[in-house]
Amino acid sequence: MARILLIGAGGVASVAAHKCVQNSDVFTEMMIASRTKSKCDDLKKKLSGQGTDITTAEIDADDVDALIELINDYKPDVVLNLALPYQDLTIMDACLATGVDYVDTANYEPLDTAKFEYKWQWAYRDRFKDAGLTALLGSGFDPGVTGVFCAYALKHHFDTIETIDILDCNAGDHGYPFATNFNPEINIREVTADGYYYENGEFHRVDPMSIKRTYDFPQIGEKDMYLLYHEELESLAINIPGVKRIRFFMTFSESYLTHLRCLENVGMTSIEPIEFNGTEIVPIQFLKALLPDPASLGPRTVGKTNIGCIFTGYKDGKPKTYYLYNVCDHQESYKEVGAQAVSYTTGVPAMIGAKMLVTDTWKGPGVFNIEEFDPDPFMDELNKIGLPWHESFDPDMVD
Repeated sequence: MARILLIGAGGVASVAAHKCVQNSDVFTEMMIASRTKSKCDDLKKKLSGQGTDITTAEIDADDVDALIELINDYKPDVVLNLALPYQDLTIMDACLATGVDYVDTANYEPLDTAKFEYKWQWAYRDRFKDAGLTALLGSGFDPGVTGVFCAYALKHHFDTIETIDILDCNAGDHGYPFATNFNPEINIREVTADGYYYENGEFHRVDPMSIKRTYDFPQIGEKDMYLLYHEELESLAINIPGVKRIRFFMTFSESYLTHLRCLENVGMTSIEPIEFNGTEIVPIQFLKALLPDPASLGPRTVGKTNIGCIFTGYKDGKPKTYYLYNVCDHQESYKEVGAQAVSYTTGVPAMIGAKMLVTDTWKGPGVFNIEEFDPDPFMDELNKIGLPWHESFDPDMVD
């Protein structure tokens, strides 16, 4: 039925590829392409013979001309970008040049500065609209499923939503003193950036990790969490009408924070290039080379994740609270697709977003954030494909 070009071969891409093969009635053909072709070939060996015709290719996602050539040769129905956020714009440029729809899981981020905003990709709206193409931004979990949760809550449970608290808890234990569950460079840049929350029509800045709360997560228990800035706040503040406050919290262990503070204090988290023995290096990129590959954490990670949204607002003139969340088990994820739950919770929605486009369930010319489409078919797919959601109408609130 559809041909998909999947760019990337890391943990998230591996999960998305597994899920495409599990939906071989939709994704009859798939190309896996990345800078390291051997990783693509390894994935192909694992997944071949299950109904999807798989090919592989080597590609430099920074090279627009090479991307255009690859897309023109393969002629996919959709490009699923699971490369680095630095490469979003080059892949979008190639999709525009070749007339192919686009899906990603994270906003574009400039290589030389830590920014989490959509302005660069939103600038493509008219170009995609004029080309009659769809670009779906942020089809991961957060951003991604959390946006779908917001649209679903507004559609089915509220007339107006006043507050949204997004809570991201990873209670997984991998046994290392310090490691990150996704790309270390992106993870550390995110955590060490200033925190922001949205309230009464504007964003308010706070020092990194300066606001701490403790929350009793279903199926996990009490965990410390910290206010961060996450890019979905920017789009939700626009796309959820009337919302007065949006915050994002993520859990961290004390061990993680202690190591991170030490690394930050000695300059290892810096994105500014330095000269060492006549060679220019970026400290955080060097640190990434020293840390465990997140894709290697799957077999040793135990525990669960819990990611969801707590809403307050009004329905039929009465105040209402509502909690919508998913719990994912690291070991169950690994048994199914060979990856831990952080990769699983991103890779599954990535595939669903691509499926929404190729089946014309979601369609429209332009650049869209995920909460702008009808949430119901996506919510149905979550239950079918491995990320079932739960709801509570009397949740504990975050002060």
